[in-house]
Amino acid sequence: MIDETGILETINMIRLYNLDIRTVTLALSLRDCMSEDVNIVCENIYGKIVRYAGNLVEYANELENDYSIPIINKRISVTPVSVVGESCKNPDYAKIAKTLDQAAQDTGVNFIGGFSALVEKGCTKGDELLIESIPEVLANTQRLCASVNLASSKAGINMDAVLLMAEKIKRTAELTKDAIGAAKLVCFCNAPGDNPFMAGAFCGFGEPECALNIGVSGPGAVRAAVAALDKDADLSALADKIKQTAYKITAAGQFIGRKLAGKMNIPFGIIDLSLAPTPAAGDSVAGIFQAMGLEHAGAHGTTAALAMLNDAVKKGGIMAGSHVGGLSGAFIPVSEDAGMIEAAQNGYLTFDKLEAMTSVCSVGLDMIAIPASTPADTIAGIIADEMAVGMINKKTTAVRIIPVKEAGDRVIYGGLLGTAPVIRINELSSSGFVRRGGRIPAPVHSLNN
Repeated sequence: MIDETGILETINMIRLYNLDIRTVTLALSLRDCMSEDVNIVCENIYGKIVRYAGNLVEYANELENDYSIPIINKRISVTPVSVVGESCKNPDYAKIAKTLDQAAQDTGVNFIGGFSALVEKGCTKGDELLIESIPEVLANTQRLCASVNLASSKAGINMDAVLLMAEKIKRTAELTKDAIGAAKLVCFCNAPGDNPFMAGAFCGFGEPECALNIGVSGPGAVRAAVAALDKDADLSALADKIKQTAYKITAAGQFIGRKLAGKMNIPFGIIDLSLAPTPAAGDSVAGIFQAMGLEHAGAHGTTAALAMLNDAVKKGGIMAGSHVGGLSGAFIPVSEDAGMIEAAQNGYLTFDKLEAMTSVCSVGLDMIAIPASTPADTIAGIIADEMAVGMINKKTTAVRIIPVKEAGDRVIYGGLLGTAPVIRINELSSSGFVRRGGRIPAPVHSLNN
């Protein structure tokens, strides 16, 4: 139970430390929208989204006003579209994409996710067509996000698809201003089907007809709690304080999630415990590292600090949430975290250090700008490395990189996407390896039936 002091602390988290509900995401199955006629598919998709999500933004805004807890994003995730489009005699994924984008606009949500394919063991014809369409689709839509699962701990890594996606990332960047399209495209290993965060959200095959999934935030609140501890407090006491704070953040998120699900008369799905930073001052995961005692993100010890933070957030949050899922942990998106931006600009954070940190955080290489001249083969090597981290460690990892400008430059997106310093990367060739093709076999621990 949370006593009066706990309630006041939560109110202060909202007022002073940027605590918010980062996203409420309606997950919606489109499997009953299939037809041999793509026009009927589009008609079914639009009708179902508007029917289920028509009041999402209105009801979320009402709860935001009633309880004075900011709800930053309202989103929709749908069944992987490669499967839905595959039912058509003549699939037109661009047409389906425009329908999804229009439905998102008409319901008022920020983003819609699920322009996705799951190809860890290989591609069907529908998967191939969807992946081929991604650059043009993202260049011609506003609110649609795309994702492709390239690997899993059970299946291994589909290197043919890795190389193909590297080429699509480059092409998407070329077709969109400041390569912004690449910020709406993510490659996964072990993608969860209940993730509420973009760009990787989709409604997985084991999910119900619809559900409301919640993503909380609160790195500013955690940083403040850690900074308030006695400087002589040991790391066990620090971990306990993070757990206590995560409990309060999660309790607030689950409360809002259940209220909104009840208002919409749909099931409450999961709460994602991820600490999602923003470019706002004080709302930074990197700031937590400094409060822990590191001079800055990137100092030796950063990976250990992130591992402890990730674990403590999960331990505290899981006690407050009935159903925890999604990604859950701590995000380290470079462009979306003021402290990470500063660390990258000052050279404290290298690409290799970021990759090492992904072995213990909840996602992966996220919102990292690399030089536009980077060859597709090198991008494929980057993706393959990150897929290997997820595959071996039985965790979700992801790659959302933006090929843009030159090393040392920066690109300003504004809003939650922030500012992306262009990071220098290793220029040694990966070509001979990534172009062998085939599939990297799953590790021995995948044989656990």
